[in-house]
Amino acid sequence: MIFCGNWLVTGSVQLARHFKISTLVVGLTIVAYGTATPEIFISVKAAIGGAPDIALGNVIGSNIANIGCIMAIVAMICPVPIRNRAIGFDIIMMFFVTFLLLFFGFNGMIGLFEGICFLTILIAYSVWTIVKSKKTTQTKETLPPTMKPLIAVSMILVSIAGLYFSSGWFVDGARELALQWGVSERVIGISIVAVGTSAPELTTSLIAAFRKEGDLSVGNIIGSNFFNIAGVLGITATIRTVDIADKTLFFTDMTWLFGITIGLLLTMIPLSKGKITRWESLWLLLAFAVYMVILYR
Repeated sequence: MIFCGNWLVTGSVQLARHFKISTLVVGLTIVAYGTATPEIFISVKAAIGGAPDIALGNVIGSNIANIGCIMAIVAMICPVPIRNRAIGFDIIMMFFVTFLLLFFGFNGMIGLFEGICFLTILIAYSVWTIVKSKKTTQTKETLPPTMKPLIAVSMILVSIAGLYFSSGWFVDGARELALQWGVSERVIGISIVAVGTSAPELTTSLIAAFRKEGDLSVGNIIGSNFFNIAGVLGITATIRTVDIADKTLFFTDMTWLFGITIGLLLTMIPLSKGKITRWESLWLLLAFAVYMVILYR
């Protein structure tokens, strides 16, 4: 995972320079969607296999883990600088699809209509983000690429495949361990599976932060959270309806997701300061730890 995370960052930065797209946009799209591939396969497989709690719990749990665990750990090890203030709009979009998931969940299921809505939002947002970035970046001086685009794309594809398989091995082992402990599918999906499928985000964001690509690191987390709902759940619900077995638990988990997302937003305000500090990330990590304790209580 460490090797693949390094290749993913290198290939993505080179591709951004070649097409004159900001590293923030690459983090929000290529890197974020790439590191979220484990969530797609696991959620679809769980829904088809009759385990909707794992499919839905994987999405919600991954988003909570991305902020409260992954982003917090990255910022504690290496404070993350934020240079691109345009990230504010992307945070709003992350909030929007999260609220939409809560709204769709009131009827006790995420079906075909909801899945199509999510996928439509995903496509529109991705196209708009890339087009806007190209127009903005063309007016600024950018570093020249040092790698041919075909090599960069190949590096990205190979690294995504490596991240998928390595995180899959982790999830399989963790799931077996959790089943032996006798915990529910919801708990497995929202904790062990969610944290396991978020491991690529941890590796990639940490490497990006060490290499002073703060926008790529933050963009990866925000983009992954957006894609987990709009993309992963959109694809899953389009293939098969995801039933919400217990609305009370669903709304409880969504409350925690909103709370920890707001916590991330507060650490980034004002955007002019340009950094997520260690002390701020510590609060996010503590909130995540409390949630895990409550989950396994």
